[in-house]
Amino acid sequence: MQKLILAAIIGASLTLSGCVISIDGENEQSYGSDWQDIEQKNRRAISKLQPSLTLNDVSSRMTSPDFNEYYENKGDNYQILYFRTHRNEGDGVTTKDECTPLIFKNGILTGWGDTAYHLMEKSSR
Repeated sequence: MQKLILAAIIGASLTLSGCVISIDGENEQSYGSDWQDIEQKNRRAISKLQPSLTLNDVSSRMTSPDFNEYYENKGDNYQILYFRTHRNEGDGVTTKDECTPLIFKNGILTGWGDTAYHLMEKSSR
């Protein structure tokens, strides 16, 4: 009976340990740095963007967007994709203020960043 209890305690301690390894296909990294890698990849990809790229072109260069908005205005389709690029709070939750918005008009990249977002917001009113 004692051997069974000891085995259960050892098994439970192994499953409850705080060490987590994530393998992304290229290298091993600790779980805690995944968000840093994503932010760095997104910042690097955004720094290489050019206006007039298609939504498909941009999507192939970026990670998955953290937020995705779509609306129509005056016959045009707008899609705003938000990609995490920095951290404001260490709470484990990504918010829009920790993201860079990419603005697409009719499937074409027209701008990115807070300034572009606010100018688009003004012009669509």
